[in-house]
Amino acid sequence: MDILLISANREKSPYPVFPLGLSYLAGPLAARGHRLRVLDLCFADDPDAAVSEALLDFMPAAVVISIRNIDNVTFPGSRSYLPGVRKVVDLCRGKAPVILGGSGFSLMPVELLAYLDGDYGVVGEGEEVLPELVASLADGASPRSLPGVLVKGEAGCLPARLVQNIGPAERSHFTVDRYHREGGMANLQTKRGCPFTCIYCTYPILEGNSIRLRPIGEIVAEIRSLVDGFGVSYIYFVDDIFNYPPEFAEELCRAIIAEQLPINWTAFINPAFVTPSLLNAMIAAGCDAVEFGSESGSAQMLRNLGKSFGVEDVRSASRLCREQGADFAHYILFGGPGESEATIDESFSLMDELEPTAVIAMTGIRIFPGTPLHDAALADGVITSRTSLLEPVFYISPPIRETLCRMVTERALARKNWVAPGLEINMSDAMLEALRHFPVRGPLWKLMKRLGRSRVKPM
Repeated sequence: MDILLISANREKSPYPVFPLGLSYLAGPLAARGHRLRVLDLCFADDPDAAVSEALLDFMPAAVVISIRNIDNVTFPGSRSYLPGVRKVVDLCRGKAPVILGGSGFSLMPVELLAYLDGDYGVVGEGEEVLPELVASLADGASPRSLPGVLVKGEAGCLPARLVQNIGPAERSHFTVDRYHREGGMANLQTKRGCPFTCIYCTYPILEGNSIRLRPIGEIVAEIRSLVDGFGVSYIYFVDDIFNYPPEFAEELCRAIIAEQLPINWTAFINPAFVTPSLLNAMIAAGCDAVEFGSESGSAQMLRNLGKSFGVEDVRSASRLCREQGADFAHYILFGGPGESEATIDESFSLMDELEPTAVIAMTGIRIFPGTPLHDAALADGVITSRTSLLEPVFYISPPIRETLCRMVTERALARKNWVAPGLEINMSDAMLEALRHFPVRGPLWKLMKRLGRSRVKPM
C-alpha cells in the first residue's frame, strides 16, 4: 500500500524540532512492505500546495497525519495550531482515508477526531497498532477491535496498547541535516513512561507510568548512525527525565564514553537524582548543558505541583553543575494552585542565589484533561465541565490572575538571565532569528551569557 506520512508541525520557535514520533512509525510500516512518502510541513513555504502536490503525485491509499502539539502552551501569547491542521485534513479528505495520531492528538483524541473530521485516529503509541489498522483497511475489515483506534462516527475505542520493545527511529525519509543545521541539534529517546505525579504533566497519560528502557547498545548504535550517517554533532535527549533511573543514565554515559562518540548533548534532568558520579559521567560523555524542570523555588509550590523533590535538591544539583562548569537552566511555572506574590518572590530569590545560565519562566499552566490540574481547575472555578480545552486554557491561581504577568515582568526585567516567552522578555521570534546567527549547537538559552541587560521585545 502507498502511504503518505504528513508531519503537521510548523512551529519553529524556539527552534524546529525533528518529527521523532512520525519517524518511529516509518520503520514498522516499511517492514510490512508499504511504500512510503513523507511530507514534513515544518519547512514548507506553501503547506497547502505541498499537500496538494503530494496527493496528486503519489496518490496514496492512506494518509497518516501526525500532530505533535495542538498549541504553543504559552500564556499570554498563546496560539492554536488546529486551524492549520484542519486545513491539511480538508485537503486530504476524499483522496484517501485520513488517519490522525501523535502526542497532541492523543491528549484529546475523541474531540480532535470530531473537530478535524478525520476518518480514523490512533491513540498513544502507534508503532504496533498503525500497521494493523492499515492492514484492516486494505482487507476491508473493521478496525474496531484494535486497541487505541478510533473510527469516525463511532463512540470511543479500546484502551491503547503500550509498545514494550521500542525500536530505533527511522530517519532516512527526513531532512535530519536541516533540523540539525537550523535547530542546532538532533533528538533521541532512551526510554518511555514516567512514574512521577506532577499535577499538570501529560507524560503518564501518553506513555504510561511505568518506565520502559531501551537497550543501551541500541541507543549507542542510534547515536553512531546520527553521527556517521547525518553528520550530527549535538543531541537532545527528549526523555521526560534523562537521569531516572540514575543507574541506567550512568551506564548509558559510560557506554557513550567507551564508544568515543564525538557529540555534545543536553537533556532534562530531575534535581533529586543528580550525584557527583553521575554528573561527572554525563560531562565526560559530552553533556555540556542541562535543563531542570524545577517549576518553583517555593517549597509549598513544589508540594502543590506534585514535584518529587524539594528546594534543597534544587540547590544541591545546581551547585554541582556550577562546580563542574556545566551550563544549566531552570524552568519555572508560575501561577499554579496556591501561587501568591510571596511564593513568586521565593522563586526569584532562589534563582538569584543559584545563578543559573538561564531561567525560562512560563506564566500560567496549560490545562489538559485527565490531569490533577484539570480537577483543580474545575474545583477552583477556572473552568467548568463545559469548557472546551481544544483552545488553549491556562490555570492561574485565582487571587493573582489579573496581576501575575505584571509581577513576573517587573521582576524578570531586573535580571539579565531570565527568559519569559509569553511575555517576550529576552524571547521573541525576531530575537530567535538573531540568536541563530551565533555559531552555537544546543539550546539557545546557553547564549544568555552573551546578552546584556534584560529587555522586552527583540534587540
